[in-house]
Amino acid sequence: MSSPHARLISLRSKHAAMAALAALMLSVSIVSPALAQTYKVLYSFTGSDGQWPYPGVVRDKKGNLYGVGHAGGEFGQGVVFKVDNKGNETVLYSFTGGIDGGTPDGGVAVDGSGNVYGTTYVGGTVGAGVVFKVSSGGKETVLHNFAGGTSDGCQPWVDLRRDKSGNLYGTTTTCGVFGYGVVWKIDTRGAETVLHSFAGGTSDGAYPWYDGVVKDATGNLYGVTDQGGTQNAGVVYQLSSGGKLTVLYSFTGVPPDIGEHPFGTPALDNSGNLYGTTYTAGTNCWGTVWKVSKNGGGEFPYCFAGWPSDGGSPRTGVTRDAAGNLYGVTEQGGSLGYGAVFKIDTKGNETVIHNFAGGGTDGSNPEGRLILDAKGNIYGTTALGGTNDLGIVWKLTP
Repeated sequence: MSSPHARLISLRSKHAAMAALAALMLSVSIVSPALAQTYKVLYSFTGSDGQWPYPGVVRDKKGNLYGVGHAGGEFGQGVVFKVDNKGNETVLYSFTGGIDGGTPDGGVAVDGSGNVYGTTYVGGTVGAGVVFKVSSGGKETVLHNFAGGTSDGCQPWVDLRRDKSGNLYGTTTTCGVFGYGVVWKIDTRGAETVLHSFAGGTSDGAYPWYDGVVKDATGNLYGVTDQGGTQNAGVVYQLSSGGKLTVLYSFTGVPPDIGEHPFGTPALDNSGNLYGTTYTAGTNCWGTVWKVSKNGGGEFPYCFAGWPSDGGSPRTGVTRDAAGNLYGVTEQGGSLGYGAVFKIDTKGNETVIHNFAGGGTDGSNPEGRLILDAKGNIYGTTALGGTNDLGIVWKLTP
């Protein structure tokens, strides 16, 4: 498991290589197919206002978008930002990297008052990361300092979830009893409970990387881990309200199970089925889209073909609309190699609805989860690209 900083260096190296490849492709007049959606860059980051917005954005009832930049800001340690429905960006908070946290990497949640909740990968009292709240006026409160060691998690890189009662749920990539990460809950008083410490091995998961949890109506939590399971290729798990973990599915990479190493918070339908992606696959695939039933049966409705006809290497999960269609992004692939936005319909048919072009006019290498509004508009971010190659916020309109 690589650190986010090592991964960023690798990503920027790939980005440079793709830039050279794109120039070559344009020189021989390779043209991307026309797309039905209208694509718009809402905001390009400059550095002083944040950079590298990995996780995607969330949206409030007024249409404002909120997220984090991994770095940049006043102290270079990342920011919490807001982009209004006219494309204006406001830095709500700049992290110092000290006890207030630093390098936020996970998705945020927002409440009805405009308070933003999230995590930072480092910082806090022992440097193991924090859970924070930033008010609409820009005041930060540290809700929890991760202690690391065996008693707590450390280094959260998580799509934070907030339930209707105001409780927060997430994971950490490492630490805990066995060192493989934990699932945690923070209640409305700010008290943390470690709900599960991952143990690895064949009957548990390990290293929930990029991975948050989703909660059903009875209080069960569901998520994925990068490793663990029968072939150490990752698992889909259920964590009961009583704290019992059940591995619903172990990925193997061996046909007919072609997926390996799932990333991202799974999507849950009303029948208890879970949906997500794997970053890699065992049989001529650049990752997969998967479905796991509430009884643990696994299916793989789509295998990514990679560049140049398809996306490849999806680093986050999928978002499901009311009709059952799945939407997501791939970090690589697409017609120019900078990644793509995809849609999978209920029959497993895939459509690439945007190919990222990189450079100054578009983003590249998207990693964050997508959101959809009531009109079917899709919103997301890219880690790189834009006018300063520091990432963008974008919108697709049907």
